[in-house]
Amino acid sequence: MIDIGVNLSNSRFAKDIPETLRRAQKAGVEKLVLTGTSIEESQAVLELCQNYNETFPEMLYATAGIHPHDASSLNSESINRLRELAAQPQVVALGEMGLDFNRNFSTPREQEKAFEAQLELAAELKLPVFLHERDAADRQLQIISSYRDHLADAVIHCFTGSKQALFGYLDLNMYIGITGWICDEKRGQALQQLVRNIPLERLMVETDAPYLLPKNMPEPPKGKRNEPAFLNWVIDGIAKYRDESSEQIAMATTKNALGFFRLDNS
Repeated sequence: MIDIGVNLSNSRFAKDIPETLRRAQKAGVEKLVLTGTSIEESQAVLELCQNYNETFPEMLYATAGIHPHDASSLNSESINRLRELAAQPQVVALGEMGLDFNRNFSTPREQEKAFEAQLELAAELKLPVFLHERDAADRQLQIISSYRDHLADAVIHCFTGSKQALFGYLDLNMYIGITGWICDEKRGQALQQLVRNIPLERLMVETDAPYLLPKNMPEPPKGKRNEPAFLNWVIDGIAKYRDESSEQIAMATTKNALGFFRLDNS
C-alpha cells in the first residue's frame, strides 16, 4: 500500500518517527508521500526523506508546494525555491496547492495567484500536482481546466466535496484521494454515497496523518493521533461502500500511486 498524504513533519511525530515508519511497514504500507505545505515545510519533509533514506530505503518521498492558507507568503523567491526543491529526486509532485475559501487565511486573490504560479511551474517541470480544495470547487475547476492539458497528472487530495465537484474532477481525468473522512458515520455520509462513483483506476488512499483518525478502528490509540500504519482502516472504510474487496482496493490504489508519482522503477 502507498499512503499519498502524510504530514510527517508535524510536531506530533517528532519523538518517534523511526517507530512510526516501522509500524507502517509492518502494516503493509510500503511507501509514504510526505506533504509540503509551505517553503519551510517542503524543505522539512525533503530533509526527512533524505535523513531516513538509509534506514528506510525507497520508502519516503515528498511534495513541495504552498498551501492556500500560506498563499500570502508567496514572493519573488518562492517559485525559485520550489524549483530548487523539485530538482531533488525525492520530490515527486508539486503541492499541496489549490484554493480554500472556507477560512480564507489568505485572500482569494492571493490564493489564486499562488495556485496559478505553481501550476505553471508544474507544467514547466512536467510534475504531477497534489491539490487541496475546500468550498472553492467551481473556481478551482475553472483554473485547473486552463492548465490540465499541460499537466503531467493531478490528484485532488482528501476529497470531501459534492457530486458535481467529483464529476468535474473526474471529467478532467484527475485522481481522487480518500482519507479516513469516509470512516466517519456523521461527517462522512455524503462521501460514503459518492465513493462508488470513483473509477477504481482513479482512486488513491491517504491517512493525512496525524489528522483524520479513522473512526472505524475498534481500539483508537491513546492521544487519537493518526499514522500511516492505519491506512488499512481507510481502505476498509472505502470497501464498505464499493463492490471491490479491501485487498482489491489496496492493490489498485498502490498501482495507481506508483504510476502517478512515477515510482514504478524505484
